[in-house]
Amino acid sequence: MKSLYEQFGGTYRKQGDYLIPNFTLSKSEEHSIGIYGQQHLRYLQEHRRLTYINLLTSGELNEYLSEMDKQARERFCLIMKQLKIAQSITEQMKADSPMKWVRKMNCIRQKAEEIVIKELLHS
Repeated sequence: MKSLYEQFGGTYRKQGDYLIPNFTLSKSEEHSIGIYGQQHLRYLQEHRRLTYINLLTSGELNEYLSEMDKQARERFCLIMKQLKIAQSITEQMKADSPMKWVRKMNCIRQKAEEIVIKELLHS
């Protein structure tokens, strides 16, 4: 008699004395998780344990983290553009005074990351 798993098309492989189910993720379930997604994962594991466990056990964790990463990157780019305009950082400044341009860009990059982390990743 076939198991329910086998009735739905599942297969096994023999490992020693045991039959191990052959599980694979479909292409639609693979999600890339960038640096912001990884930071949010650590936050969930340390501060939102129940949310982390619920997402993990439901199989939605990777998709959730991938979406958080995407939103954070989009928000970061938007904030960078806004801060560049607000502080009059232009390509002309880059050509005329590269060191000043680098200092200002580093400052707004740090500020944009702080905002993204506070708004999206630690909430």
